[in-house]
Amino acid sequence: MPKPKPKSNSNHKSASRNGKPAAPNATRTYNIPDYRLEKPDYIVRQVRKGDEVRYEIEGKLDTPVPPIRESKYLTKPQHIELYRWMLLNRKMEQALENLYKQGKVVGGVYFGLGQEACSCASAYALDKDDWFAPMIRNQGALLVRGFRARDTMMQYMAKAGSPTKGRDGTSHFGDIYERNMVSPISMLGDLIPVLSGVALGARLQGRNIATLTWIGDGGQSTGVTYEGLNFAAVQDLGLVLFVESNLWAYSTPSEMQYKIKDLAERAIAYGIPGVIVDGTDACQVYDSARDAVERAHRGEGPTLIEAKMMRMKGHAIHDGADYVPKPLFDYWKKRDPIARFENYLVNVRKWLTPAENKELIAGVDREIEQEREAAVASPMPEPESALGGVYCEDGCHEIKPKYGMPKARKSSGAGPKRSEAAVHLK
Repeated sequence: MPKPKPKSNSNHKSASRNGKPAAPNATRTYNIPDYRLEKPDYIVRQVRKGDEVRYEIEGKLDTPVPPIRESKYLTKPQHIELYRWMLLNRKMEQALENLYKQGKVVGGVYFGLGQEACSCASAYALDKDDWFAPMIRNQGALLVRGFRARDTMMQYMAKAGSPTKGRDGTSHFGDIYERNMVSPISMLGDLIPVLSGVALGARLQGRNIATLTWIGDGGQSTGVTYEGLNFAAVQDLGLVLFVESNLWAYSTPSEMQYKIKDLAERAIAYGIPGVIVDGTDACQVYDSARDAVERAHRGEGPTLIEAKMMRMKGHAIHDGADYVPKPLFDYWKKRDPIARFENYLVNVRKWLTPAENKELIAGVDREIEQEREAAVASPMPEPESALGGVYCEDGCHEIKPKYGMPKARKSSGAGPKRSEAAVHLK
């Protein structure tokens, strides 16, 4: 018989009482690995003076910036490629901000400033057959997985050449055929059960894959987060969930959202591994994601990874984030993920000379300018095209098994034999 798998994140010990051994598992201790090289020591407090409510920060804000943790997996070329993805992510969003100010964007724009390492490095850890579902701040993940910057730009401008042909002005698009991307869902947390379902679908087709999605520190409080993650845990599905602990759920600080110190501790209740990483350190993000992906490929179930960082802009372009204490912005600006990674590659590892780095940045600038020009040149959709894609016609949503036909079993009862759907999910 196969040996039972050990419980994730737990060390089960027997305790003794009155000289007699206690029952197994009577005492349990849990450990959440924390790979950060710095643990910020401050707190945000709400202060009320009359009718005025504001936030103040207390603690140590002058500590030195920690070094980048050396990766267990990334090669020199991969470090440089990942750095380029992060640069492309940021410069694409800067171009989007300019397009918005020029009146070319339909609706709002959402930014992931300060979260490029989390978005890009986690997606970079996936294999080709793995799936992902980004949220609004994970636009870097789309670049890593094969979308072009113009796709995102045209989408925000509602152009005819956009992935939705001008039918949506934000990030609601995907690609289930080539890039294995599930479209974002506005209701926070709803992507988690969907990605659990994708992993289950692959399991029924005889494959263990990783399915990656993200959730913010505010969104993880939703009930559907629990339901989706619990289902993945019970069924040992390969869900990789990044909790982007970026300090603010719109205008509410983390200190007023939940009592626990680390959201990774919630993995204990699901019986799955929980990990804490510095979300501004691309190497930490990649390594933790790669470990979780490999665990998913082995059929060992989901992993919850808490990436700690700060969202360096408001909720969207309309939000100036005046509620955030300025010293907090100053603290995290020194920990900019791209500046840290650049310093690591140029000055610490010396894998890029200053001249090579300058040329790499110039190349990204040229690419973004070309993508911006192509997006602006794309026409707006023709009015009469609005009727297209409204109704499902000619098998528009026909989705065939990607990895093979689900296994079925034959009935052994009396009467003609017929195939049955596989109902035992594990």
